[in-house]
Amino acid sequence: MPLLDAAKGIACAVIVGHHLSRYGPMPAGAYGLAPDFFGWLADDGRLAVQVFLVIAGFLAAASLAPDGLLRVDRPIARILQRYGRLVMPYLAALTVCVLVAALVRPWLDEDVVPASPSIGQLFAHGFLLQDLLGYESLSTGVWYVAIDFQLFALALMLVGLPAMLSPPAPGVVNPSSRWMPVLLVLALAVTSLVLFNRNAALDDTALYFFGAYGLGMLVFWIGRATRASTWQGAVALLVLVGAGALAIEWRSRIATALVTALLIALAQHRHWLSPAKWPLAAVPLQRLGRMSYSLFLIHFPVLLAMNALVANLAPHGPWVDLLGMVATFGLSVAAAALLYRWVEARPASWRAVFALFAALLVSGIAVSY
Repeated sequence: MPLLDAAKGIACAVIVGHHLSRYGPMPAGAYGLAPDFFGWLADDGRLAVQVFLVIAGFLAAASLAPDGLLRVDRPIARILQRYGRLVMPYLAALTVCVLVAALVRPWLDEDVVPASPSIGQLFAHGFLLQDLLGYESLSTGVWYVAIDFQLFALALMLVGLPAMLSPPAPGVVNPSSRWMPVLLVLALAVTSLVLFNRNAALDDTALYFFGAYGLGMLVFWIGRATRASTWQGAVALLVLVGAGALAIEWRSRIATALVTALLIALAQHRHWLSPAKWPLAAVPLQRLGRMSYSLFLIHFPVLLAMNALVANLAPHGPWVDLLGMVATFGLSVAAAALLYRWVEARPASWRAVFALFAALLVSGIAVSY
């Protein structure tokens, strides 16, 4: 689906820009050159995460239950497989970040540089439990990886719950059983939008974010409608759910998720997700979207290294800071291409997971002593 890849590429570029405009001395120096642009990135760039949440939900529904029924024979094995796919590039990027942070710490007197990690902190990150256990993050944005894993596991359990409670007879498919998983996802998404997402104490859990993720799942199933009236009614229901949640309390993140979901619904209905003709100008965005996860993971250590380098240049001014930020983005894309080729694109295996986990532990222990 090249259109979704392009959307991920744009969203990831905005998120990287958001971090570039907030962390280190470079954005402070370059801010005066384009205050409105940098102010928007610093304040609202984070909203691009909602695009990823909606697309992740869309793809989860397509993978787990394209017709509403769970198509996974071994749910636990599928969850473990998801963990392996997520943590291979994640562990590699964290190892790089731990080493780079130790290298720049004497040269960059900024709160953004993570402190030397403890052994408990390293294990918590490896098992995606750092926020739930109250540990400081070793890199920016790693909370999303933990939330993505939680959301996938929660979606799988919701979709599989009806069959688990009332197993169908072999070879018999009850038409109404296809609606139960959809209704469960809808119910939890509505509950998240009107209740859980308004409680900041839950922002370390999937419940807080399931509203956006659930919208993506629902959009995929809406696109399977064969009648125009069914599609129109389902989209209208989606609009009412989103508008009702925003009427209860306005949240720009939910508005972004709703608009993203509606745009994907329209694109899916018009068969734009896999266009027959794809403009050459959009190919770089599609490629960026394919490696967006690697870019999301690896850009922070590049940001730390470049801020340390530019901060210790003498003399320097706003234009040098701006060029440093542009160079940081370019180097981050190059690093992401390497991470994608060497780690993310490779088949997941427990041997690789254990090796990368060990590399993180050894690196963390080494820089702490």
